[in-house]
Amino acid sequence: MLWRYLLLMFGVFTGATAVIMIRQCSVHPSLLASYRQGVAAVVLLPLFLRDWRRRRATFGWPQVGMTVLPGLFLGGHFITWIIGARMTPPANSSLVVNMLPVVMPFLAYFLIREPLRKGELAGTAMAMVGVAVLAGQDFHLDRTSFLGDLICFGSMLLFAAYIALARRNREHIVSLWLYVVPIYAVGALACLAAALPQVSPLAVGGGRDWLMILGLGIIPTVMGHSILNYSMKHLRSQVVSIANLSQFIYAGIMGYFVERAVPGWAFYPASLLLIAGSVLALKSQPPAEREELAKDQAQAT
Repeated sequence: MLWRYLLLMFGVFTGATAVIMIRQCSVHPSLLASYRQGVAAVVLLPLFLRDWRRRRATFGWPQVGMTVLPGLFLGGHFITWIIGARMTPPANSSLVVNMLPVVMPFLAYFLIREPLRKGELAGTAMAMVGVAVLAGQDFHLDRTSFLGDLICFGSMLLFAAYIALARRNREHIVSLWLYVVPIYAVGALACLAAALPQVSPLAVGGGRDWLMILGLGIIPTVMGHSILNYSMKHLRSQVVSIANLSQFIYAGIMGYFVERAVPGWAFYPASLLLIAGSVLALKSQPPAEREELAKDQAQAT
């Protein structure tokens, strides 16, 4: 059993590498988001084809159509997170973009009419105080970092909308790979369409940028995705959800060694408030709903 926990933490670590590779890559945000999703779609294509052969009777254009809107939201999330991650310290961006559990109940209420609970409201309020503390310090010290915090917050909302759609579509998802691979393809094409008016599709600086593109597509997307989904099958869903919140710790450590980026004093109380708020929001949900939320988040990583 211990090795499964170690594997889970490795999966969370692979997810945290995304912000470092984004900051080390000079490719235009829309183009980088397109290539990242394109790489993931190509790598996972054999699994898509395997499941398509097995389930072609229940998989058709209606199921493909359900991936269009989630793909657009995911593409928007990747673009905005790349922009925000380049403007604020690695730990800040990872902390804000992973506060999904505290906003998910509200999106679920508006999209699928799930009732809100007192614990979710309290957890959200606590987490928002943490965001305010973090953004307040950046506003006074560095306006660019402050704007980056806000963009990462908006990126997190796009990601949460994507997860909410996955929950709404869950009864029609016949296979994980038949759902996420078309989403990556849609997101890649949408981001490419957004990039073309601004930059050439070949506007990649050199070998280092291509290495970062491949790394983003394979390490946090394919590897992190697969490990979190494996963990969902063998560990409690809340364990996976809370473990995934620790991405910002890895991002902060890597940011220090790679870029000598040291978070400001507000980062530490903000971290405690966001983690406490997320845990409170998660604990207020019945076990079945925690399972669904964690599963959907793992599928999207």
